[in-house]
Amino acid sequence: MTTNKKQRVTLFINPSVVKHAKAEAIVEGLNLTTLMEKALINYLPKKTVIKKVKTEMEGGEKIWRKLKKKQ
Repeated sequence: MTTNKKQRVTLFINPSVVKHAKAEAIVEGLNLTTLMEKALINYLPKKTVIKKVKTEMEGGEKIWRKLKKKQ
């Protein structure tokens, strides 16, 4: 089942890029929203995996807690 739900977003884009995108949308027979959506779909990877990376601070805090428990 397909859905046409959309989410409104506000972006700050260089005016010359917007002008270029609007012109391309007209050439392609699309509205600006559809052109931008297609561009993002083509740019983004099919699957995004987000992994939490341990920072030095997080690792240091864990060591500090272990040392405190031993005292």
